[in-house]
Formats: sequence, C-alpha cells, structure tokens
Amino acid sequence: MNGYRHIKYGLPVLLLATAPCLAEPNDGGRLPAINANQGTEKLMVEHLDPIETDPSLSLPQLVDLTLEKYPDRLINEALTQEADALAERSDAWVAGSTALQLGYMDDRIADDLGSREASAQVEITTWKWGQREAGQAVAERASLSAQKQSAAVKLEVTRLVREALWNMEIANIGLQQAQNALSISEQLMKKVERRVELGDLPRADLLLAKGEYLQNRALVTQAEAEVMHSRKAYASLTTLSRVPGNYQEKQSGLTEVTTNHPMLEAINAVIERKQAEVQWTKTTDPVNQPKLSLGAKSQRDGRSGQDIESVGVGVVMLFGGEAYNAPEIAKVNLELNNAKATREHLYRQLEKNLHEAEHALEVTKAELAIANELKQIAETHLKMTEISFSAGEINLLDLLKIQARSLEAIRNAKLQEAKLQRNIAFYNQAVGVQP
Repeated sequence: MNGYRHIKYGLPVLLLATAPCLAEPNDGGRLPAINANQGTEKLMVEHLDPIETDPSLSLPQLVDLTLEKYPDRLINEALTQEADALAERSDAWVAGSTALQLGYMDDRIADDLGSREASAQVEITTWKWGQREAGQAVAERASLSAQKQSAAVKLEVTRLVREALWNMEIANIGLQQAQNALSISEQLMKKVERRVELGDLPRADLLLAKGEYLQNRALVTQAEAEVMHSRKAYASLTTLSRVPGNYQEKQSGLTEVTTNHPMLEAINAVIERKQAEVQWTKTTDPVNQPKLSLGAKSQRDGRSGQDIESVGVGVVMLFGGEAYNAPEIAKVNLELNNAKATREHLYRQLEKNLHEAEHALEVTKAELAIANELKQIAETHLKMTEISFSAGEINLLDLLKIQARSLEAIRNAKLQEAKLQRNIAFYNQAVGVQP
C-alpha cells in the first residue's frame, strides 16, 4: 500500500516541485509580474496602477524625460536668467542710469525786466576703475554656476529614477514569489483535501493546509500593495507609465570621489562666483557712484541784453567710502565661507556614500553566492520532502516548515540578483556617473 501511495502521489508532487516557482529567475532590470498589457492577471485587490515595459525607452532617455518636468528645472531657468542679466549689466557702457535735467527761469511775475535763463544737463554714472571687469567676472561665474547646478540637478534626478526603478523591481520579485507560494499552497491544499476524503490523512491536516493557503493569500495581497506603491512613486516622479526594457548598468571604473563629480563641480562654481562677488562689492557703491555731467545754459540779463550761451562739464569723485561699504563686503564674504563649509560637508558625505556603496556591493556579491548555493539545496530538499510526505514518511506540519524555508531560499536568491544590479547603479551614483 505504501508503494502504491508513493506512485500515486509522488509523480504529481514531483511535477509540482519543478513548477515555475523553482525556475531560474529572469534577468534583472526588467519589469515582470503585473503589467498594464497583461489583462489576464488577476489581482487580490482591484486597484491597478498600470506600468508598461517599453523596449525602445533607454535609461538615459528616461532621465532626460523626467528632468524636463522635474520641479527644480524652474530654479535652473532662473539661474540662467540671472546670469544673462548680470552679463547685460557688465556689458553696458555706463555703470547706472543716466539722468537728464532741464531748467528754465524768467522774471515775468517779478521785476519783468526780460531776464531769463534756460539750462539742460545730462548726468552719466561711470564705472570705477576695475569695476566693469569685476562685474564681467561675476557674470561669467554665474553662467558657469548655472550650468554646473543644472548638471547636479540631473544627477539628483538620476538618483531618484534609479531608486524608483529598482524599488519596483524588488517589489515585483516579492510579488512573484508570493504568487508562486500561493500556487503551491493551493495545489497542496487540494491534494490534502483529496487524501482526507480517501481517509489517508486526518482532517486536521486539511485545516492546516487551508490556513497556510490563506496566509499566502494575505502575503500576495500585501505584495500587490507594495508593487502598486512603488509604481505610484515611479509615476509621480517621472510622470510616465512606461519603463525601459532593460535598465541594468555596468559598474564604473572610478574608485574615488573626484573633483569632476557633478555635485562638487556645482559647489565649486558657487564658491568661484562668491569670490567674484567679493571683488565686485569692493569696487561698488550702489549709492555713490562716480558721475560725469555735461550741461549747456542760455541766459540774458534783460530785454536789451544779449543772450549768453555756455557749456559745462562736471565730475563727481568719491572718497572715504570704505567704512560704509564694509558691511556689504562682510556679508558677501560670509556667504563665500558658508559655501566653502558646505563643500567640506558635501565632500565628506560623498566619500561616505561611496564607502557604503562599495561595502554594499561586496556584501551583496558574497550573499548572492551563498543564496545561489542555498537555492540549489532548497530545490533538492523540497523535492525530497514532497515525495517523503506522499509516502507518509513525514507529516504535513514538517512539510510546510521545509516548504517555507525552501521558498524563502529561492526568493532570496532572486532578490540578491536584483540587489546586486541595484547596488551597481547606486555605486555609479556615488561616484557621480550618469547612465
């Protein structure tokens, strides 16, 4: 009888043990599981945030599309406009506004002797010595800073895109494995139910199998929610419902944070601009700029007198304004030192990020090797356990424990593969490399 049971139940269980849940994992960097164009997929909760795989969409294109609608682009546009305005100021021939003064006087309502006077004067604000060159330096540094800031924002967008993509990938792996576990528990429950009907197993085993099945249903529901949350986060960031067909990256050959890192280039450009602004402030007095005046006057003393025409030139020179300009210079110098302090903090943080990325890669590679070995053992053990259960050599509770450990080992192997690809992307992010 034991031999009959071994043949009767061993073959179906063996087929079950080699079902898709034990298949080799798909290549990382793709979006399996629930897809917008997979209408046959049945959800536990009817809430679908559709995301489609677009083979024609590359990771660099995705970053560019996300950047086009990323809110910080408005800051970049404003910085560019500011740089253009500074360039326009420094290219002007005069250092400020030009004033025209007109005057006319006569004695009609007084002595009425025919006396009159008419005058006109143009006042031009002139550049101080070296002031225009200092203004041009500020404009150049501001333009460079705007460009470097744009590159830094793009790198930040790249980080967010990388995280969103791999969060979806890991959530999808969790859902796939939960669905596989549910499928196995459902098939096992049906087999246990049949054996209970035949009197081969007690009814308590059926309750145990049903409980395992319901727990797996709950896990699938939770995994679906995680997938939908990750999709919503991706769609909110990118404003797209498409993902690249493949977003795996090759690890950069850089091994340290260099001065070419976009974040460092951005803060260095800010420091250079602040240094130029210090020089500009030293040469500038917004209230008392040097002025050149050109004027003409026509006058006569009485009706019998002759008109006297004259022209004049005047210059306003400034002295002793250093004490009044010192607070403004100190203010700009404070901003310069704040920028330098920010650079020091940033460099330390970037070095820390790189160290963590390197360590995460090393750990993941080691864990992946162990996980693959455990996966092979788990697959073999699960097959043997299923056959032993069919032969009546172990009870259902032991089977479920071994099955849970085996499925966890299989899930962990696939998860570590995805984490390895994710950590390669994070390493590239740490050294400031764009995809």
